[in-house]
Amino acid sequence: MKSLDKMGRKRYNWKARNVTEVEIDNSTTTKIPVDIRHREDKYDDCNALVLPNEKRKTKNKVVRITTTRLLSKKRRKELEKVVERRKKKSRRAELLEQLAKVQAPQEELKQYVSLTSVQTKGLKRHFREEKSSPGDYEPNNENAAEPQEVPVNAIKGSKKRRLGILEDQRQHEATSDPCVLGFDESSESETESDAGIEKSDLEDRKMIEEVEEAKSITEGIVEEKKPTAANAVEKATIEKSPAVFVTLQRKPEIQANRLKLPVVAEEQAIVEAINENPVVIITGETGSGKTTQVPQFLYEAGYAREKLIGVTEPRRVAATSMSKRVAEEMNLTEKEVSYLIRFEGNVTPETKVKFMTDGVLLKEIQTDFLLTKYSVIILDEAHERSVYTDILIGLLSRIVPLRNKKNDPLRLVIMSATLRVEEFVENAKLFKVKPPVLTVESRQFPVTIHFNRRTSTNYVSDALKKAVKIHTRLPDGGILIFLTGQHEVNFLVRKLRKAFSTKKANKNKKNKNKNKKNKTESEEPQTDECFSKEEESVEEKDEDDNGDSDEDYRCKEAIRYNKLREKKRVHLPDIDLDDYSAIPIGDTHEDLIDADDDEIGEDLDEDEEEDEDVIDLKACANAQPLWVLPLYSLLPSYKQARVFEPPPEGHRLCVVSTNVAETSLTIPNIKYVIDCGRCKMRMYDKVTGVSTYRISFTSKASANQRAGRSGRTGPGHCYRLYSSAVFNDQFEQYGESEIRRKPVDDLLLQMKVMNIDKVVNFPFPTPPDIVQLKMAEKRLAILGALEKPPADKEDSYSAKVTPLGRSIASFPVAPRYGKMLALSHQYDLLGYTVCMVAALSVQEVLIEAFEMDGGGSRTRWTQMRRTWAGTGNSLLLGDPMVLIRAVGAAEYAGTKGMLLSFCEEHGLRHKAIVEIRKLRQQLTNEINLNIQSLNLTIDPRMKPPIDAEAKLLRQIVLAGMGDRVARKVMPDEVNEEEDKTKWKYAYKTMDMEDPVFAHSSCVLRRTCPEWVVYQEIYETNKMYMRGVTAIEPEWLPKFAPSLCQLGEPLTDPPPRYDAETGKVMCNITGTFGRAGWKLPVIETEYPLSVDGVKWFACFFLDGQVCPKLKRFVPSLLSTPQSINKTWAKLIPRVQEVTQLLLSHGIMSKEKLLETWKADRNFLLSAYQKWLPESAHCNVASIWPPVQ
Repeated sequence: MKSLDKMGRKRYNWKARNVTEVEIDNSTTTKIPVDIRHREDKYDDCNALVLPNEKRKTKNKVVRITTTRLLSKKRRKELEKVVERRKKKSRRAELLEQLAKVQAPQEELKQYVSLTSVQTKGLKRHFREEKSSPGDYEPNNENAAEPQEVPVNAIKGSKKRRLGILEDQRQHEATSDPCVLGFDESSESETESDAGIEKSDLEDRKMIEEVEEAKSITEGIVEEKKPTAANAVEKATIEKSPAVFVTLQRKPEIQANRLKLPVVAEEQAIVEAINENPVVIITGETGSGKTTQVPQFLYEAGYAREKLIGVTEPRRVAATSMSKRVAEEMNLTEKEVSYLIRFEGNVTPETKVKFMTDGVLLKEIQTDFLLTKYSVIILDEAHERSVYTDILIGLLSRIVPLRNKKNDPLRLVIMSATLRVEEFVENAKLFKVKPPVLTVESRQFPVTIHFNRRTSTNYVSDALKKAVKIHTRLPDGGILIFLTGQHEVNFLVRKLRKAFSTKKANKNKKNKNKNKKNKTESEEPQTDECFSKEEESVEEKDEDDNGDSDEDYRCKEAIRYNKLREKKRVHLPDIDLDDYSAIPIGDTHEDLIDADDDEIGEDLDEDEEEDEDVIDLKACANAQPLWVLPLYSLLPSYKQARVFEPPPEGHRLCVVSTNVAETSLTIPNIKYVIDCGRCKMRMYDKVTGVSTYRISFTSKASANQRAGRSGRTGPGHCYRLYSSAVFNDQFEQYGESEIRRKPVDDLLLQMKVMNIDKVVNFPFPTPPDIVQLKMAEKRLAILGALEKPPADKEDSYSAKVTPLGRSIASFPVAPRYGKMLALSHQYDLLGYTVCMVAALSVQEVLIEAFEMDGGGSRTRWTQMRRTWAGTGNSLLLGDPMVLIRAVGAAEYAGTKGMLLSFCEEHGLRHKAIVEIRKLRQQLTNEINLNIQSLNLTIDPRMKPPIDAEAKLLRQIVLAGMGDRVARKVMPDEVNEEEDKTKWKYAYKTMDMEDPVFAHSSCVLRRTCPEWVVYQEIYETNKMYMRGVTAIEPEWLPKFAPSLCQLGEPLTDPPPRYDAETGKVMCNITGTFGRAGWKLPVIETEYPLSVDGVKWFACFFLDGQVCPKLKRFVPSLLSTPQSINKTWAKLIPRVQEVTQLLLSHGIMSKEKLLETWKADRNFLLSAYQKWLPESAHCNVASIWPPVQ
């Protein structure tokens, strides 16, 4: 019912059901005559009968309730369309005005073809008409110059006529073509078809003439296409500049060698890309010639006419050598092509091409941010991702746009040896516009990659087996083996030299010479087919070895073990048992038998190890000798250079190397590469700073680099000691960049000095972790290089640099070593500190004990280092003292020309000593530059420091290592018995829960002082400290105050006044570090407080601060000691003295004298109140009471 009501159906008796309001019209009642005279005797006036003579009118008021009905979807869409149409109408005029502004001119529109005409005619007809000339068909009226009314009659046969005209045109074109024959005479069928067409056109001759007439009119109107206005504007914006080419007179042999480089073929593409783009990235393998040729390209393109071409290198040696090489190739002097490294260079005003280290360019940016002297900057070796290179890329990404705004463009060229450029190209924060990437093909021959079926953990043994098989079964060619570290390299070198020694080869030659007459001389050299067959055999055997099932493997091991047992079978003598008693006398005999069995087992184990180490001894004995050479970064330079020399005659070259041969060096004549697939990386803990060397899988990019080493001189082969599945699944695409693997303290400080306060917002190519920045800022605040941020801004990373921090940043060493240098000038120990800091900054100065060959050398070197440590404070200085004396002795031996022999005799690394000498010279020049009156020199005959100087050096070391303090764990601090063994000789650090130990080479290992500082902690099987120095806990509040939590000054003993320093000294206790190590009672300066000011006022009134006031002490109204009483604050004269001193912050004599220089009457009236009036004049006459 409700639904019917809603639809409008009336219900039963709906009128009566409606409650309506009735409005009655009473207007007629006023017009009724009242007859009161009728029967007046019976009725009074009030009862007069009044009746209307007409019916009253009534009106029903119906209250209508209006209900708002919901819009249906259909109705809503209709209304929305209406609104949209109204809006379009209102904006139509405005839209037409805007379209008219951007509308193409009428002349340009006439040159376009209407889309409707093309769709009407069809594409085939349109293209056919386009190919024919304008006079051969009727043109479209829409393309006429002026719109005209052309009479077009739809007559019968018009389509045939049009097709006939097009056919005539096609035949005419074919006839004029000299390559087409047979169109001179028309065929009969063509003649008949033409005749038919002419017959059908007789009746329409008149209309054809009209069409021809219209055609001639349109032909006269059609003109040649004119350039549009848009094209004219576009052409006007193109800047045209004359081509620049600066000629160079190169030597013919150099020019011939240049043409062989792959990068020379890309010269035009490179120069054009640099001309048209502000930033360009060039990638190419090592050996493509980028470093030497790209600067020459830019020189010839004119970039050096007015300004410099700057080239940065990550290494000092590369900067110097490349400048000489480029100068030689360009046939210019060192005045035009120069280099500049720290404190060394040959740059002149005539320099055009400047090679430098990235640190030098960073220093130039600090003085000339826009690098106005340069027209182009080339960042070489960007793939190494050094810290300074990352900073330069970030800074130059902002400098280049600024130079462009000033209409003085600067070009940036980033060169990388790998294709890892996504961090540059895809980083919108670095470059808003993606720079172009140019890839230079390298001189690379094809390299065949061979994977193992299984990935073994014993990759050193696998490398040995693979090298033996290659040497005994494959043709000539150098072998390059990649391992992870120095010890693995030396181990494998010894094994290969033992297997393929030159002595064995000489014996085999004698045997071969006897049988040489029986051999024919018709032997031919090995062909490529033989090579491939032998190679396949090696691969098949390798696959068989690697593909055995577990059961087969166990069977082979059992057979092999039985053979060894037969080989070692012990032949026992015949024994008559009747000679022996049946009752055993004791257990001695059984013990002997067990011992014999143990010896047999040990022999078997040794034989098994020897059998695994030396494979196929018969083949090794008959093979040619192998010239095996090691290669790693710690190897002396003269030994590294041996890998570039040709091997002796009849020897095959085999280089066993770490990843130093991956990109840095190119070894000639390498044909086979054995890649273990691992690398040893130094990892730093971001919080604790603990370093550890971890062996892990290398990256895919590094693996490809290693494989490419075998394709430099010819086709090569790379044998990977891991499976393809491991390569695809577990190898990262690229290795982690250096900036994320090491502490960034020096990076953060350098950027703070450059006024980049918020380093977290800097556009790094690969930004460091937030934890790294946070910990670096914390360590620099402890050193005093940065201001300690407020508690509410600790996470803003915007701490300001302090004056001490600016001094630290001027030294090219770590910030903690820079603080040592900055403080040592106060103690007049710069000579020793420079030597110590240089030795600590260079890694691996002393050859470790396990690297020594022979027990005699090991004992002698250890004893020498203990002698260098000395006694007393020299011994407590620890490992730095050993380095100071070792460097001093080596320098003295160098004056006699015996440096190399001295290093070999005393276990010093010659390369490290040379690096220390260079760093000492660099630091000395830096100090002389900042302190010109010092005139510091390097004395090769420098004497060792005496005991007092050694004590000061210990304090200097503590000042730089305040956050690296360790405390010895006492036996009473360990509860359980198991922990006592674990914590024996152990130390506890502030940031770690695990125990740390002194290294075995540490000279303080025997003494074990309670408090020490260390240079670094590294992890092997345990945590070990390196570079240990003993300290005194009383020094910590002075040299590491930010880590000390001091308590209230002690009243017993009471504070005292130190006349030498002019300060109030007190005894105080406290704790150190987060662990809360308790410090002993320490005498230190009284902290600034009300009580400290009262004590200074007491000593002032007592005459200890100013001796001239001693004669007035007996006349004082109260004793000076009363000023510290609790009731003294009620005395006005006490309050006046303390308030004056506290308001000026005076707690030392030095501060008081400075105040008296500004105000001579300071404190006079307050002091007079402590004296009777009779002494006031005497005090005023001597005021201020100074000498």
